[in-house]
Amino acid sequence: MSSSSASSRKALSKIASNRLQKELVEWQVNPPSGFKHKVTDNLQRWVIEVNGAPGTLYANEIYQLQVDFPEHYPMEAPQVIFLNPAPIHPHIYSNGHICLDILYDSWSPAMTVSSICISILSMLSSATAKQCPEDNDRYVKNCRNGRSPKQTRWWFHDDKV
Repeated sequence: MSSSSASSRKALSKIASNRLQKELVEWQVNPPSGFKHKVTDNLQRWVIEVNGAPGTLYANEIYQLQVDFPEHYPMEAPQVIFLNPAPIHPHIYSNGHICLDILYDSWSPAMTVSSICISILSMLSSATAKQCPEDNDRYVKNCRNGRSPKQTRWWFHDDKV
């Protein structure tokens, strides 16, 4: 999300704010293994450090996720992207957009930031080769001007990686 669109976001609803405060407290008490929340004063945008799991292609590599929460979270999924540099992975585009069904069509209000992070780490850990998505260049070119990954019609066809 570009900084101009970030500043034009609607404020969190009371329900979203309460839910995120609860998740943040839970994160501080019991953070998911391999993740570190970078503390800021912005409840609506979290930056999370991701450490590649030992024994995987991404072991000892560190990436950053940016999680932007919509006004009606958790009824609406957050926007989750990797900040540059994004990991080279068949389901992660070089602009940081992530092709993962739980971030879009399969989102459930029962999911949390921790469950999203665990799913992303699982996706990274199951990769057998570091390669970009086949349509990376075309997709990234079409996403110029700050298009959100939530505006993409994703085709979830490969659950092997």
